[in-house]
Amino acid sequence: MEAKAHLAFRWTEAPFPLQHPPTMDIHRRGSGDNPPPPPPLSQPAPSDLKLKQVRLAHPEQSLPSPPSSNGASSPVERDYFYLRSLKECVEIYEDENRGKSESLAMLSDEEVVLLADNGKVAPHALEKLFGMNELERAVRVRRAIISRSPATKTLESSSIPYENYDYSRVIGACCENVVGYIPIPLGVAGPLNVNGTSFPIPMATAEGTLVASTSRGCKALNAGGGVSTVLVGDAMTRGPAIDFPSIKVAAQAKAWVDSAEGYAEMKAAFESTSRFAKLKSLKTAMAGRTMYIRFATTTGDAMGMNMISKGTEKALDAMQARFPSMVVLALSGNYCTDKKPAAINWIEGRGKSVVAEATVLKTTVGGLCNLNVKKNLIGSAMAGSIGGFNAHASNILTAIFLATGQDPAQNVESSMCMTLMEPTNNGEDLLCSVTMPCIEVGTIGGGTVLAAQQGVLEMLGVKGAHPQQPGKNAQTLARIIASAVLAGELSLLSALAAGHLIKAHMAHKPLAGRHSCCLCPCYSG
Repeated sequence: MEAKAHLAFRWTEAPFPLQHPPTMDIHRRGSGDNPPPPPPLSQPAPSDLKLKQVRLAHPEQSLPSPPSSNGASSPVERDYFYLRSLKECVEIYEDENRGKSESLAMLSDEEVVLLADNGKVAPHALEKLFGMNELERAVRVRRAIISRSPATKTLESSSIPYENYDYSRVIGACCENVVGYIPIPLGVAGPLNVNGTSFPIPMATAEGTLVASTSRGCKALNAGGGVSTVLVGDAMTRGPAIDFPSIKVAAQAKAWVDSAEGYAEMKAAFESTSRFAKLKSLKTAMAGRTMYIRFATTTGDAMGMNMISKGTEKALDAMQARFPSMVVLALSGNYCTDKKPAAINWIEGRGKSVVAEATVLKTTVGGLCNLNVKKNLIGSAMAGSIGGFNAHASNILTAIFLATGQDPAQNVESSMCMTLMEPTNNGEDLLCSVTMPCIEVGTIGGGTVLAAQQGVLEMLGVKGAHPQQPGKNAQTLARIIASAVLAGELSLLSALAAGHLIKAHMAHKPLAGRHSCCLCPCYSG
């Protein structure tokens, strides 16, 4: 008689009658006519722990439990079953009379893992194979496949969540080879008055005190009348690198792009790809026989990288008709510049360029102004910083980026910020501002399609595309971010200034009580 392999599995559903002969050619625990007795339920084998994570799509069609001699399943037998052999699984999966999704529905998760381990199923294609109605199962099976590797064996039973998530928003848009999702705590600072409108400040972060600190800054800014913002630029950029046979031909191409005729032709080709993409400028540069063109364009309420890339490709096609010897080396030649610190972004701007300003009443003006100059301006200059003339703009911006579905890697240039502080009203009050030339945000596309992130955008009143004024929602989000950064800057600098002054204050007047700084309480000794 054929040797049988016995595997343990605890049922969570009603038992069903035997449908197929229990045969299997892997995971053998014994051989012979009779399988060895199962291990005690209180001490499952390591493979049992993996199998207990498996749920069957259609248990009546796969992995039947073996019956007892009288045809009924005993209590012990109900807890165990046999996996089918690789040959049987392959025959079911490759049956030409069924589609792949239908065949996979007849197999258990563990049998699909068996197929994947033997190269019959591509793990990266599980969503396509299972179908849109079984996306969570695809994620679950992929976790099981990865868990079969010794280095990643804990994934299947880990605390990384995967259930009850809308993967239809993820597939083909946000992530590949999905094995779950990472929850991040979401807090709300504020509210903060921005241009006369009160906004909550959503912040997804694992940094304790960040939300509370930003809230203190919001309170101080609101007391002075809130924040005023101006949008001084709005243009996403893409900078391809193009090779020419010689510097002479490259110079001719540069002159043509810089001419009114060349710009008009490139603009027409670029804007033919989208009703929202409007080319604003072309900036050219040469390095040897390589030419760089920095396309700057408005992109509506989208952050716009895909939109501008499509338009740039079309414009380069028009250019190549004039200069057939040119070779496009890269659609992005780092002249953009995306996700890297660059002086060109700091000077020219990228995305939304916003300046936010507010007056803070009755605070320690001299101490804050001195600290801001010595820390944010001189200290950053000593470090050779590019756009880093601030205390912690990236903290606030990145937390809002994560909460609203922005690309977190773009915090590199988006958090470029100069914080300025000066006395006003005869030195009684503080005038503070942040200048942020590269806030790269959108309210459609990318991570904004995810349900939770859409909920946050809806809370701010900027979800999706603006119905009357394309681009206004994304611009409003950029204004909110700059204003929140100003609140965070004020709060942190006040805390730093108070900490320094407290030491001196305590040394000379240990019983003086609370410091006059409105944001940072200090205590008597």
